[in-house]
Amino acid sequence: MNIGAASDASGVSQRMIRHYEKIALVPAPPRRGSYRDYSDADVHRLRFIANARDLGFPIEEIRTLLGLWSDRDRSSAEVKALAEARAAELGRKVRALESMRRSLTGLAQACHGDDRPDCPIIESLAK
Repeated sequence: MNIGAASDASGVSQRMIRHYEKIALVPAPPRRGSYRDYSDADVHRLRFIANARDLGFPIEEIRTLLGLWSDRDRSSAEVKALAEARAAELGRKVRALESMRRSLTGLAQACHGDDRPDCPIIESLAK
């Protein structure tokens, strides 16, 4: 199938498919004339990458996961360790975002939001 069909089947944009090929996350498919010729296995790999991205894995960890996926002699402990580390990192990010949200909410509540120029939001940003 061509890149458009592979994009439709995998849910990965054509631009991202080309990017993944450029960084060797997916092998460049054979060409039929000037067109890339993707297989069902390529689409499956692209879906794997998309699912891993949706779970917050960065590219290098996806590269590791792809290696583990293709290694039938792998230990599931390796995969679990990666997932637990990513979950812990996401937890840290959630806490940081919640802290930012509380700060912004507090600043917004302290602002009168009227015609006066005094604004604790601007004052806080200017510190």
